[in-house]
Amino acid sequence: MPELFTVSTPHAALQKLFDHLSRPIAIETIPTAAALDRVLIESPIATSALPAFARSTMDGYAVRAADTFGASEALPAYLTVMGECPMGQAPTVEVRAGQAAVIHTGGMLPDGADAVVQIERTQKTTETEIEVMRAVAPGENVLQVGEDVKPGDQLFSTGHVLRPQDLGGLMAMGITHVTVARQPRVGTLATGDEVIDPQFEPQPGQVRDVNTYSISGIVTRAGGVAQSGGIIRDNFDALYQAAKDLIDQSDALVLSAGSSVSVRDMTSDVIERLGKPGVLVHGVSIKPGKPTILAVCDGKPVFGLPGNPVSALVVGDLFITPTLWRLQGCARPPHQNTMKARLTHNLASVPGRVDYIQVKLIDRDGEVWAEPVFGKSNLIYTLVKSDGMMIIPIDANGVAAGEMVEVKLF
Repeated sequence: MPELFTVSTPHAALQKLFDHLSRPIAIETIPTAAALDRVLIESPIATSALPAFARSTMDGYAVRAADTFGASEALPAYLTVMGECPMGQAPTVEVRAGQAAVIHTGGMLPDGADAVVQIERTQKTTETEIEVMRAVAPGENVLQVGEDVKPGDQLFSTGHVLRPQDLGGLMAMGITHVTVARQPRVGTLATGDEVIDPQFEPQPGQVRDVNTYSISGIVTRAGGVAQSGGIIRDNFDALYQAAKDLIDQSDALVLSAGSSVSVRDMTSDVIERLGKPGVLVHGVSIKPGKPTILAVCDGKPVFGLPGNPVSALVVGDLFITPTLWRLQGCARPPHQNTMKARLTHNLASVPGRVDYIQVKLIDRDGEVWAEPVFGKSNLIYTLVKSDGMMIIPIDANGVAAGEMVEVKLF
């Protein structure tokens, strides 16, 4: 039957959705140790210097750099060892002209010293004397006070997604709690008389629910918390009630299947009843995933995904992922891993549509090639066997074999 919806470009569709999102970002304060991949809402400010004291970057001897000037293997400088800088406390020794003190990596520089000679550049002549066989400059092999962070520095900007190294940096400053965006709760509903729980054996005409779990994975990876509302049969009242109950306790809602135009498809009508303004986009110029629905109901984003697993995954990554990060105050999704590869086959396309092609990465004589994994959009294992997706732009007729393409890694 003829298609009754008007398609939008992916960029225009997402922008239309964003234009209608106005709910304030929910925040919470959590331990820094549990804040990996969370989005900062308040910018931490350094209250002290890091390092807080001048410290050695080498095992060796703390010295006055001037005492080593001109030193070489042929004509070493001779220094008297006055003691050792203990780890974990301030040194009690003071380095004066012609003197040195044993120091270890990370140890605090003693008074009088302004450089460290690497132990490999020295040689003992007696228990209290060393030869220095290489000159050092002032500050060499030393981390200065505040070299890493100065008091008053803004450590991160708001909207920053915390990485493993960031947690270490915060702990180094004694920041044990951070204020972050609360993780969006995303309700998911699978629909269809033919869809059953994966634990059961399908009868003829039935299929196990795939999309609930795939989409939940996308939600989790985008910083959200998936809340499944189960599988709803093809009944308008049942679907509306389940959707209403779930969106009331969620920050966003995803309905899987029922987005195409047919007598049985009722997702659009259900969404229209959930709140204003309702459906914003019904149809996007992409393949797979054309009959996608994007909506906002009383400030909450709602997505109507095609039932085919490949289509649902493409649409989920294209629209759900950036929306969830936006709900957390992050301007663009982090962790966008891409790589260049050479295409193994000619691929045709239709101008005016963005094509997403799943590919497997293979090695040919030390070069990475992208090999399309062909299959229809209801075959989940075309994705399972793939390493990523390549994109054919909206204005292209296709891509020729041998061309370099960008692959977005799963």
